[in-house]
Amino acid sequence: MSAGAVFREALRELRRYGLPEEAERDVLVAMEAGRPGPLALLYAAGAEAGLGREVLLRRSAGLFFCACAANLADDLADGECTYLAEPWRVGPGVQFALQSLCFATLAWTELPAPVLAEVADAMVMAAGLQVLEVHTATWTAPRYEQVAEGIAGKQWALYLKVLWEGTALAERAVEVGRSLGVAAHVAEDIRSGDTRFHGMPEEDQHEVLAWARRAVDTVRGAALSSLDAVLRTVEPILNKPH
Repeated sequence: MSAGAVFREALRELRRYGLPEEAERDVLVAMEAGRPGPLALLYAAGAEAGLGREVLLRRSAGLFFCACAANLADDLADGECTYLAEPWRVGPGVQFALQSLCFATLAWTELPAPVLAEVADAMVMAAGLQVLEVHTATWTAPRYEQVAEGIAGKQWALYLKVLWEGTALAERAVEVGRSLGVAAHVAEDIRSGDTRFHGMPEEDQHEVLAWARRAVDTVRGAALSSLDAVLRTVEPILNKPH
């Protein structure tokens, strides 16, 4: 129910602009492709921080637009954008719209200007590391950690920074978000058989695993029930013999 509420808020934001039918349809298709993604977790993390429902839904919706833009960029780079017709022509405009919707939505969520500036800075870094990923042919532990830190750690750090701004959890957002993103990223690469992880020498794999397990310890130390579901998914993967 919480994930559905955030998606409906994002849909209301999209339709508020009265985009041409074809444009709105393609943006909605990209939103569906990014669903459920972080929807439930965004809602749960914001609710645990004590946000009022209106601010919670709008902040979560803005961040969902960002996640969808990142997801689309990744799919375009990997040739996996099967949900848009002529993705090489349509995809860039849809991604531009999603990223713009992110900032247009967050601008109305009681966020101070310096926080929005930090969000923009983090997005630039995440995008730059996604470009680095595309240019990487041989993966090592240092390169893997550099890319994961940018495209997952920094991304989730900014998500929680936005969600928790003005709450008692605000000071913990960057550390917890970064660790959450790193742990989930490594676990997903292992689960999916991604060559980023599985193509590394065994010694490098062990180094990355140790790094991800330390990130799990940081998340667990935060003692937040909204993050327990992520840990229950991630830990068995990271602790399984490799």
